[in-house]
Amino acid sequence: MRATGRGTNVNSLAISIQTALLSSIILSMARAGTAATIFLILSATATMAQTQNLAAATSAPSTAGFVGSDACKTCHADVWLNFYKNPHYKSIASGKEPPERTGCEGCHGGAKQHIEARGGKATIPHAFSLMEPKQVLEDCLGCHGRDFSRANIRRSEHTLNDVACTSCHSIHHSPTPKYLLAKTQKDLCYSCHATIRAQFDMPSKHRVNEGFMQCTDCHNPHGGFADTWGMAQRPRMMEQALTDEEPCLKCHVDKRGPFVYEHPSVRVEGCEICHNPHGSMNSKLLKRPVVFTVCLECHNGSASGTRGQGVDLQSSRHNLLDPKFQKCTTCHVRIHGSNADQYFLR
Repeated sequence: MRATGRGTNVNSLAISIQTALLSSIILSMARAGTAATIFLILSATATMAQTQNLAAATSAPSTAGFVGSDACKTCHADVWLNFYKNPHYKSIASGKEPPERTGCEGCHGGAKQHIEARGGKATIPHAFSLMEPKQVLEDCLGCHGRDFSRANIRRSEHTLNDVACTSCHSIHHSPTPKYLLAKTQKDLCYSCHATIRAQFDMPSKHRVNEGFMQCTDCHNPHGGFADTWGMAQRPRMMEQALTDEEPCLKCHVDKRGPFVYEHPSVRVEGCEICHNPHGSMNSKLLKRPVVFTVCLECHNGSASGTRGQGVDLQSSRHNLLDPKFQKCTTCHVRIHGSNADQYFLR
């Protein structure tokens, strides 16, 4: 197992946490003035010293086996040329990174053995094409694990289904240098999500195919947090703001609220309880062609003079055989939420 600077960061963090906890304990016991305090202080001090000594022993990784990225150019000239143009080259250009976090060897490990063997993937410490998806993930998180957007990636649907970082990203030959994607984002997502692609051919849709939007405007491919806005019920990998909002509200700000009277299904289930965001036969992207058929999924007693099942409604006088009652939003105009009427009439 190669030594890297990643372990140094972990050790430093662990030391900081342990030191803070031990210092707090020592201070509390010292204030108590008990006889046991002296013994515990000495024990805690010894523990801290041992931890720091361990960190000192592991914080200086060995550079044995690292030869520098220039040695790779001899055989991998095409790869080097592309690498020179992509963001990972910053590790060389900065001149601040240690050998084990620099250039080609920052990802693949020390190249000395590979060179001495005159090539062969088996001699590359970290040959990504031979690694399990979760091994690839852990290697990438060594540098890319400090961003909130990747905080839940280990539990994401992609990771749980063995989609590796290299399934979407092409480090050496990417046509999109900013994010190093293997294809354009749209084509990359469609390569797995074929059923979603068909939805974007509907008469009404969000205009991803036309280039006005991207999948990542709504989705976080690295995994979001599914404990709010009803997301736990559907692993949609939605791109949530820190305020726990649906991504829909980034654009549809007039639906944000807060409202005095909220539509419970929106708060509990999310926008998808009524809408299909990818595409629909309905101009409002409703998941059914006609609005009242969506409403009746919850308010299924509103046509018979009874209260809606599970939803507190006034007695209904609707006759859904009459076309004038079939567009619920003709009367319930503030269906997303209202500050004036509990039935969303105004």
